[in-house]
Amino acid sequence: MRLLLASSEVHPYSKSGGLADMVAALAKALGRAGHQVGLVTPLYRGIRARFPQMQRLDYFLEVPLGNQRVQCEVWTLQPSEGLTIYFIDRPEFYDRSGLYLEGASDYADNAHRFIFFAKCVAHLARYLTWQPELVHVHDWQAGLVPLLMKHQRQQDGWATMPKSCLTIHNLAYQGNFSRAEYALTNLPLDYFHLHGAEFFGQLCCLKAGINYADLLTTVSPRYAREITTVEYGCGLDPALRARQSSLVGILNGVDYDEWNTTSNPSLKFSYSSKDVSGKAENKAALQAELGLPVDAAAPLFGSITRLADQKGVDIQLGALEEMLASNMQFALLGSGSAEFERAYQSLARRHPGKVSVTLGYNQGLSHRIEAGSDFFLMPSRFEPCGLNQMYSQRYGTLPIVRVTGGLDDSVTDLTEDERRANGIKFQEYSVRALGKAVRKALVLYESKPLLREMQLNAMQLDYSWERTAHAYVEVFQGTLKAGR
Repeated sequence: MRLLLASSEVHPYSKSGGLADMVAALAKALGRAGHQVGLVTPLYRGIRARFPQMQRLDYFLEVPLGNQRVQCEVWTLQPSEGLTIYFIDRPEFYDRSGLYLEGASDYADNAHRFIFFAKCVAHLARYLTWQPELVHVHDWQAGLVPLLMKHQRQQDGWATMPKSCLTIHNLAYQGNFSRAEYALTNLPLDYFHLHGAEFFGQLCCLKAGINYADLLTTVSPRYAREITTVEYGCGLDPALRARQSSLVGILNGVDYDEWNTTSNPSLKFSYSSKDVSGKAENKAALQAELGLPVDAAAPLFGSITRLADQKGVDIQLGALEEMLASNMQFALLGSGSAEFERAYQSLARRHPGKVSVTLGYNQGLSHRIEAGSDFFLMPSRFEPCGLNQMYSQRYGTLPIVRVTGGLDDSVTDLTEDERRANGIKFQEYSVRALGKAVRKALVLYESKPLLREMQLNAMQLDYSWERTAHAYVEVFQGTLKAGR
């Protein structure tokens, strides 16, 4: 197949979260599988300096944006077999210190930045010489692409228009802008209604994608069910229920080229399911690195997270206040809400020798926390897929998760299957329920044979992107056949 993907962030060029990891890994896996893959993304500050081998496409792109015509260059890179990345170069929009925001505030012109991006994607989908068969867009930043393409077909008779797929990574982020910003789309008001791009009087980029894409996917089967409910639908559940027959949940995969324990430059000691001795050595090295007592008897709980309500860091804080009286340690890497940052720093000051807090993000340290921890805390309020629980499992670190979204799909508790258990689950979103799960982990840590069995179960799981890419190919093929 000929596939054109579009995402506002792609690892290792740009990243604010799991979206960048997912799109990069899926594109690479599809290319490896023999498909022709293009991937469109903005050229943010610093990318060209870090990847000087990229080349400028001999093509000048110009699209209308409200009452202006806006131009850009397109730069390309071919990082792996079958994959070409197309970088949209408009310094006025993308040469900035952040991707979407600066400090805690969104850029005031995000509507201009990403409506322009969506128009560039639709333009390339139409005019690239290799003519993609399907355009796969991700989240609200590219959500207008299916509508823009459909309008061009109706207006200009674009007979070879590709099919479209929208993947929803997190329904809570919708790309809502004032009605006045709708003029930037240069679309008639025919699409600005309840069953189109309008959402409570505003332009909603994600809703446009939901209503006009041929295929909808989410990043886990459970999340696909959850978002059609009032509780998890973020106001878009009526639109999603109307498209339920076109909605598919596909669990994300893990890029094991990067997330592995045997040839990982970020880890001091290699280990595997055949010889796990190196895990204890990595734990001791991590404890020393973080200034925690090197103590094999103390179970180490890790957390790598955005400090935001969605991630359950409020109940995690409450449970730790209660549980740190036990013989345990806790290591956090993350950033986010200033209030939560202060609260976790205060926790570290009040529990010296038991708590380490590192604010910010450090890719190498994230690998070492995954490898050196005994348990990994992910008490999310909601979690479309989550990747860290799957990273943890490959690293022999048992995830402690709430039963929601992809966390439920990827973790098996002892109460579900004793022989296949690979983590700990809890249901209720509360300090009490998380505290109880931590107590279970403390008991499990003393039961070494069972602990080792669960670690091996976790390490032998296969969440490879080859499996996930195959699932995407199947639904893509079904969508293409339906249109013929």
